[in-house]
Amino acid sequence: MDNFQIETAQNIGIQQKIAGIGDRVLAFLIDLFILVVYGIISTISMSSLLGDRGETYMIYMVIGLPVFLYFLLWETFYNGQTPGKSIMKIRVVQLDGSRPRFSQYLIRWLLRTIDISLGSGSIAVVSILMSGKGQRLGDMAAKTTVISEKKDITIADTLITDISEDYKPRYPQVTILKDKDIQDIKAMFRKAQFNGNHHIIVTLSQKIADLLEVTPEEKPIDFVEKIIKDYNYFTQK
Repeated sequence: MDNFQIETAQNIGIQQKIAGIGDRVLAFLIDLFILVVYGIISTISMSSLLGDRGETYMIYMVIGLPVFLYFLLWETFYNGQTPGKSIMKIRVVQLDGSRPRFSQYLIRWLLRTIDISLGSGSIAVVSILMSGKGQRLGDMAAKTTVISEKKDITIADTLITDISEDYKPRYPQVTILKDKDIQDIKAMFRKAQFNGNHHIIVTLSQKIADLLEVTPEEKPIDFVEKIIKDYNYFTQK
């Protein structure tokens, strides 16, 4: 699936990776397997308690309630994940990347019947493919989506950063840093960008400036990016 751009409250642009349909289907199948196993074990263990019709009805109500509320409760109390979503490393988030409110989880859950149960999931698949942001109908109504937290290894995640031939460095002081230092800086910076954590970026910028004894000429986010590029410029020469 594609990425989509979100803007945080701090006006930082973040690329979120939309969870693929395959991952979402596998997550659902894992959850379905858990529910089936739970149902079998519960039915067997409760069979000895079955009595008259009224008692039987109440027992099945008790067994069925966790199944009925499974997705709502897990996503609400497990920060947008069910066991299946956790295994597949996908998560429900708001369109700005933040944690959804209970009302949003509730809307998604209420519309599961239309999205998934009707048409054997075809409605959900079509809406996910057509929405552009990986949203089924429940997500559209709740203003949420499902993102993938799987880490793709790209050049941006390594020590080496691609820079243009006419690049002009500004902070030669970066040469006092070691490879491990810049790796740690880069990892923290990318994670803060992904999570929209502007405070961490500001703190990181201040610590780098103090360490190098320089006065940044850019905004914190641009300064950290410049430091990473300057380091690569001087170490690749």
